[in-house]
Amino acid sequence: MEDSKIERINALARKSKAEGLTEAEKKEQALLRQEYIASVKRNLQAQLNNIDMINPDGSIENLGEKYGKKTAN
Repeated sequence: MEDSKIERINALARKSKAEGLTEAEKKEQALLRQEYIASVKRNLQAQLNNIDMINPDGSIENLGEKYGKKTAN
């Protein structure tokens, strides 16, 4: 997610606490939050899919290939 969008989320949060938001700003905030959450989930899934485990026999097993859902990039 772009830094400008994260900054906008923070600006809307500060404004919400200070003076409240208009309906348009509330909708914008909700959309930005959904996009942020989706971005965090994608990043976490990518990290989890790249975990390698060394088995007792010395072989290396990628847990993302074994258990994870591969996404088309």
